[in-house]
Amino acid sequence: MAKDNLIVGLDLGTTKICCVLGELTEDGLDIVGIGTSPSTGLRKGVVVNIDQTVKSIKRAIEDAELMSGQEIRSVYTGIAGSHIKGFNSHGVIAVKGGEVTAKDIERVIDAAKAVAIPLDREVIHILPQEFIVDDQRGIADPLGMAGVRLEVKVHIVTGAVSSAQNIIRSCHRAGLDVEDIVLESLASAKAVLTEEEREIGVALVDIGGGTTDIAVFSKDSIRHTSVLAIGGTNLTSDIAFGLRTPMAAAEKIKVKYGCALAELIQDDEIIEVPSVGGRPARKLSRQVLAEICEPRMEELLALVDQELTRSGFKKSIAAGVVLTGGAALIEGIQELAEQIFNVPTRVGAPIGVGGLKDMVNTPMYATAVGLLRYGADKQHQGNKFRIREKNVFNKVLARMKKWFTDIS
Repeated sequence: MAKDNLIVGLDLGTTKICCVLGELTEDGLDIVGIGTSPSTGLRKGVVVNIDQTVKSIKRAIEDAELMSGQEIRSVYTGIAGSHIKGFNSHGVIAVKGGEVTAKDIERVIDAAKAVAIPLDREVIHILPQEFIVDDQRGIADPLGMAGVRLEVKVHIVTGAVSSAQNIIRSCHRAGLDVEDIVLESLASAKAVLTEEEREIGVALVDIGGGTTDIAVFSKDSIRHTSVLAIGGTNLTSDIAFGLRTPMAAAEKIKVKYGCALAELIQDDEIIEVPSVGGRPARKLSRQVLAEICEPRMEELLALVDQELTRSGFKKSIAAGVVLTGGAALIEGIQELAEQIFNVPTRVGAPIGVGGLKDMVNTPMYATAVGLLRYGADKQHQGNKFRIREKNVFNKVLARMKKWFTDIS
């Protein structure tokens, strides 16, 4: 298998680290290796212990290498956390020579990103929404078009420099190069959304262990992104506290018996709950568990609904909401979400891949498979992520050199 045909997605989650290895083929993308390990070095999507994160990464990578028989050297990895901020911007330039060139497109995007960003933050993505040539709107690619004025609307995603550096540092210590850092909700969107949904208007809600990532698409462009610092781990804590059981047992109970709508539970359903301190296990009605799960899930989805309303794009999501991520597997979440959002809702698993696709056909793998899809697209474009230069002087010097090059 040719090395340049291999792409690796590494999802650094709060509860699990997941590595998915893909091979580019003539038909698309085939999954050839998967590895997962419990995550102990992250809190709410942010690295808090590099050594533990490195150990978890190595375990996941080793599992994927064993399954595929390939050595993994570089990865596309995701970034999340409440430090992530997304906003829309606008740039305008005059077109030289009456025809839009690649340099004009680069200049207008530079104009759009010329906004004040604090030194402790890094631009992670600049995502063009639409180009406007001489008041002609809705242009996806203006290259070669005639005109004298070029505008662009973009969505800019920024994150804390320290968080991005810690992700890169953890990967380097695990012996990996980072090809690119990708916002996790964008990666998940590539894995679970259809072209029709992105065109009509859809909100992706990725409910992970520590964070809930939101991305709104309309007319095949990203319109809004945000990250909420609440996720499935909050529900696990509620279950552990409410049922007086260890966290590990609470997680298993949540996955196996959790339900987001108490009305779906039969009165005679009984579950066994391990106790703490060596006490014997107890038998409880599953209804008790559902009464713990429902308020927490209702709170989480209500916060998402508030964020969608605040963004101003809730009216544009005609295709509704797609839920993904590990916590989207809880029974009844789709019905509860439809009640709260008042729009069609579905639970999304990765689509459009081959190979070991049955093994990743669950919302848990949405981000990792999306990172593969992102990497496949990037290989055609050749763009690389660059962390903010540590020395501001070097940055200014590089910009001045670019000015002189443009003048000459």
